[in-house]
Amino acid sequence: MEYIFLKRFFKNRLALIGSIFLILFILIALFAPILSTYNRDSIDLSNIESQPNINHILGTDELGRDIFTRLLYGGRVSLGVAISATALQLIIGVTLGCISGYYGKWVDNIIMRIVDTVMCFPFFVIAISIAALIGPSVWNVILLIGLLQWTGVARIIRAEILSLKQSEFIEAARAIGLSNSEIIIKHLLPNTLSPVIVNATLSVAQGILMEAGLSFLGLGVRQPQPSWGNILSAAQSMRVLQYEWWLWIPAGLLVFLSVLSINFVGDGLRDALDPKMKI
Repeated sequence: MEYIFLKRFFKNRLALIGSIFLILFILIALFAPILSTYNRDSIDLSNIESQPNINHILGTDELGRDIFTRLLYGGRVSLGVAISATALQLIIGVTLGCISGYYGKWVDNIIMRIVDTVMCFPFFVIAISIAALIGPSVWNVILLIGLLQWTGVARIIRAEILSLKQSEFIEAARAIGLSNSEIIIKHLLPNTLSPVIVNATLSVAQGILMEAGLSFLGLGVRQPQPSWGNILSAAQSMRVLQYEWWLWIPAGLLVFLSVLSINFVGDGLRDALDPKMKI
């Protein structure tokens, strides 16, 4: 089974390219202190908004900080926020989806009405309102994304559980006296991993975009801690857009490439895990 999965995945060239880029982004974020010779927050007021040169390969910002260094450290924050928020989504969505699909009846009705209610609200409208009240920070962004975006995985898990719980192997598990929690954890959850894995990869990409959007608006990660989103906030100035491309194009390109890479990987995983696909 593992051989078939890997063979299918490696046949997808876009998924391979996405994996290479994604691994590269993770590595440069992890080894940021080694790859850069500058301190993340070191200010040089004599070298403000300088163009890319030998000393600063991507130039400096409005405080003379090295853009390349801040992009490396910003990758830690942007990727970390996206992965942490996705983990929170999975914990909430998988738990509620399992309970809803397995127990059904009034339990299912209550949970699904909660899901429908949460899905009715536009993410950015609610997120901006809450962020304005509780203040911008890394942890608040993770909580906002995780608590507002778990509904999709909950619906996926519920649908999978509903189709599996009447299967013969589940009836056999009940017959030998396994408890409901044992049936869910040992038998149902392992059989729902494929759609969950695919959904998780796409949620990471979505999390990067959401963090970038909130930080761009000043309601996400606070300065001086860098993220790709708050580095992009420099593009709010027309002067920067026209004459100082190094302040926003590299950050925008990293967001674009990371999201595209994750989507390629997600598509590759979906095809590789699909039993109907040919080897």
